[in-house]
Amino acid sequence: MWDPMTSSGHGAALWLAAQPVQSLEQEAKPAGGAALDQIIIASGGAALLTAVVLVLGWGHRTGRITLLTRLAALAERGPGRGLPGWAALPTTLSLLSLLTALLGMYWDISLHISHGRDEGPLANIAHYPILIGLFGIFTAGVLAMALPKGEHPGRAAVRITRDWYAPTGGVLLAGAGFYALLGFPLDDVWHRIFGQDVTLWGPTHLMLIGGAGLSLIAMMILEREGRRAWTGPAGDRPSALVSYVRRGMHAGGLLIGLSVFQAEYDFGVPQFRLVHQPLLIALAAGCALVAARLWVGRGGAVFAVTFYMLVRGGVSLLVGPEVIGELWASVPLYFAEALCVEIAALALARRPLALGAVSGVLIGTAGFGAEYAWSQAAFRLPWTGDILAEGMIMAVAGGVAGGLCGALLAEGLEGRLPRPAVARTAFAVAIAGVAAAVANGLLITVPQDVRATVALTGVQGDAAHRTAHARITFDPATALDDPAWIAITGWQGQGLHVEPLIREGDGVYRTSAPMPLHGDWKTLIRLHDGRSLAGVPIYMPADAAIGAPELAAPANFTRSVQSEKLILQRELKTGVPGWLWLASSSVVLLCTLALILALGWGTARVSRLLPRETSAAATETTEKVTT
Repeated sequence: MWDPMTSSGHGAALWLAAQPVQSLEQEAKPAGGAALDQIIIASGGAALLTAVVLVLGWGHRTGRITLLTRLAALAERGPGRGLPGWAALPTTLSLLSLLTALLGMYWDISLHISHGRDEGPLANIAHYPILIGLFGIFTAGVLAMALPKGEHPGRAAVRITRDWYAPTGGVLLAGAGFYALLGFPLDDVWHRIFGQDVTLWGPTHLMLIGGAGLSLIAMMILEREGRRAWTGPAGDRPSALVSYVRRGMHAGGLLIGLSVFQAEYDFGVPQFRLVHQPLLIALAAGCALVAARLWVGRGGAVFAVTFYMLVRGGVSLLVGPEVIGELWASVPLYFAEALCVEIAALALARRPLALGAVSGVLIGTAGFGAEYAWSQAAFRLPWTGDILAEGMIMAVAGGVAGGLCGALLAEGLEGRLPRPAVARTAFAVAIAGVAAAVANGLLITVPQDVRATVALTGVQGDAAHRTAHARITFDPATALDDPAWIAITGWQGQGLHVEPLIREGDGVYRTSAPMPLHGDWKTLIRLHDGRSLAGVPIYMPADAAIGAPELAAPANFTRSVQSEKLILQRELKTGVPGWLWLASSSVVLLCTLALILALGWGTARVSRLLPRETSAAATETTEKVTT
């Protein structure tokens, strides 16, 4: 039978836009920017909270409000023991805020995968913990800047006014928090210009994730400044065990922050090539675990992964079906990568850059093999032979780049960075390696002149509850060659359905479970073979907000294989100049690079101005653990 979707992907999109829109059972959710009333409420709330923070800071510095002084003293005696109040209170607040934001982020991702667009930023309950957490990170940085009054917070402090110095870590923490928060209003602007990009890797979404994840580096710098500035009684210094645990938690937190970029793969709805997943896992492992081993001490990499598993696994349990009632997010293993780092450190602990490079190679090979095996049991879309060679190369590149960055971070925190020429070259090589690997993964093709004939079988339920199996025949039959995945994906219909297709013969597949073909479900065939990333729509609901009618799933039909982006991100606007998207994305990229370079500057600054102490009397307790 003839089907209008048998045309090319762009032709199908034009056909959809030209059709009369069917009525929906409920009011259409906005596909562009938020409603004006929600923008006013959100902006007013942000302005009020910011004013409160600024008033508290002003009151503290003028001596008219003593609340921050009391809270800082309490933090010094509690979780921030051994740190001055200007480091103890912000460190505690920022860690709690990050945990809150992490819960909100995974909850929000789950909601968008299972329910689709929300009715506005204030209508999504998961946005509140994200906003609270990100604002908490920003507030922690502001407090770290405001709290030092009548004292110089160490030699690495940044001069704000004639007699006001702020710790470098506090300045960077406030900057990272502000950058993450800025992603919220810019996300609304982005949606108004380009339509909603229903993917985690949208540029403004990456601002939220990147600012939050990288804030851990600012926290580490602040912790270092605080330890060196501590002037309290020797008996109040934390024990070796407490220092070890505190540093291990920071390193584990960095692993968590860097791993959030993998969330689409964790849920089983990645919109990019599968080789990106081993790259991201190796990059996170190399950076966080090498830093943990060098900064925390023996066993630091294993401790960091243990903390990661407790927090990240706990978030999956909370968000998942048993508690909040949303989707389960799989968790990368990382223990094999931690063992690789610990083994390499037995011979290379005194040669940090060599340790980073060798650990990266081990992470990209042995760690890749362990994650490959783990993916078969833990992930909705397990790794396949299609990515074996390229995936391992990407993992080695990510592991080495991450390992070099982790080594530089740890050495900077310990005040023993190599000479600038070596450090800058290693950092530049790492950044260039990551950029090249990411760019390679973004090279995507779409099969031309390939069609899929779908025959529904085992149809059950009425129109409001319809499900069916299917037998799918591709023409030509040679279009697929050991694909990375070929699966049915149904999402945004109050749940998630991801089931691999079962091969019956050359170009012939069948479903392994009934697929949803009703309500708000968006159901498609997804194909990923080498650089090819494509899809075939099976059923799409009407969407009044974007002017799209329902695409029904008759008993038999033939449709063209097309770019899956046109299907998964059908809310994107057509007709927007390509140069505008490129320019906007470039601005976000440059801002992200600026944040990364600022954190590198901060690490180099504390290393130069707070070199490692060598006298036995001045050696810090945690440095004893490291050695």
